[in-house]
Parts: sequence; C-alpha cells; structure tokens
Amino acid sequence: MSRSERLFDLLQVLRRYRQPVSGQRLAEETGVSLRTLYRDIASLQAQGAHIEGEPGLGYVLKPGFLLPPMMFSEEEVEALVLGSRWVAKRGDSRLAIAAADALAKIASVLPPDMRESLDASPLLVGPRAPIAEGFDLALLRKAIRSERKLDISYVDNEGSESRRTVWPFALGFFEQVRVLVAWCELRQDFRHFRTDRIHGALVRDQRYPRRRQALIKNWRAAQQAAPG
Repeated sequence: MSRSERLFDLLQVLRRYRQPVSGQRLAEETGVSLRTLYRDIASLQAQGAHIEGEPGLGYVLKPGFLLPPMMFSEEEVEALVLGSRWVAKRGDSRLAIAAADALAKIASVLPPDMRESLDASPLLVGPRAPIAEGFDLALLRKAIRSERKLDISYVDNEGSESRRTVWPFALGFFEQVRVLVAWCELRQDFRHFRTDRIHGALVRDQRYPRRRQALIKNWRAAQQAAPG
C-alpha cells in the first residue's frame, strides 16, 4: 500500500467517529504501528486536516476538511476514468464535455505516477448506436435541477400525441433510450417518458409544489410496491 493510500484510509476511519478515538484503535484499524500512526496524523495535519487530539487522549477529525484529489486510491481513479468515459459515450453532448473537463481538472492535481495511470487506464466503454433526440437534454436537466414544471408534447406507443404538464425529477440513461421520470398532472401519477418521443418541451417559471427528493423517495416506494 502506498503512503497516499494509507493516509486516505486513515481519513476514512476518522470520518466514522464522532468522538475522539485512541491512537491504538486507529493503528489497529489501519494496520500500521502506533509510531507510524502518529507520523501519519502529523502529515495529515500539515496538509490541512483538522485533526484534534494527542497521544493518550484520542483523535477526532473536525467537519469541513475536503480530501485533496491527490489522495484518490488507484481504484477510485479507475472508477472516475470509467465513469467519465461512460458519460462521454452515453450522456448528451454537454454532459460529455463536462465529464472530460472534470477529469482534466482531476488529472492536473494528481501525482505524476497516478496521472500516468489515469491516462493509460485499460477500462474502456464500448460504442453505442446513435440516439435520436428532438431537443437538447440540457433543457430537461435544467428543469430537474431547478424543480420547475415542464410542458411537453409526447407521442405514445400507438402514435397518439398529447400535451402534458409534468414535474420532472430524474433522467435515466439506458443503452438505447433515455427516460424522463416525472409526476404527470394529467394522469395524477408517476410516468416515464422516452425522450425520443418528446417532440417539444418548455420549462415554466413555476416551481412544482413538492421537493425533488420527496418525489424520488415516493417514486422509489411505488416501484418497489408494483407487482412483478
């Protein structure tokens, strides 16, 4: 295990405790000697971690410390690379650009050896067939983030078109389709709308009356209760 990974593990252990925990306990959980543990705590404190305590009294990590990107483990770097590559292939064009930009920012602060691992990651995402969209999905994501009502023109399986006012709260990315998850005012229930069948969308200034988190929670409960 590299030193950066060891320091990362120590931080993760400290985050689990609300009250001071002894150095001996921390050493046992991280698999190092007590002397190494004290050195690692001093290193983290020098990097800005708000670790309070001393030998014999225990240590506690105060809230608010942000883990530097250079502390990512190798598997976490691989997860970030794979995730960004998936978004680049499966997300809309703006998300693809955002994923590439985010990965570049992370790479800029990684140590040279980890940056090389990031660039040469063997985890790949296969190609997919193009997905036709009638409009920019960024519009849907904006409506979801701002919790705004959305007017859409939707064509169902039989080819019938209807106008709906919906409360959008999630967007699913699948291999062949993207699906908007929303509360439908017309049906007074949760509905799933394939984005390739939405032929027009307008974000209203009006916020919907429930919070997005509550809608997601109720939708998940409804999915679990559904037969089959």
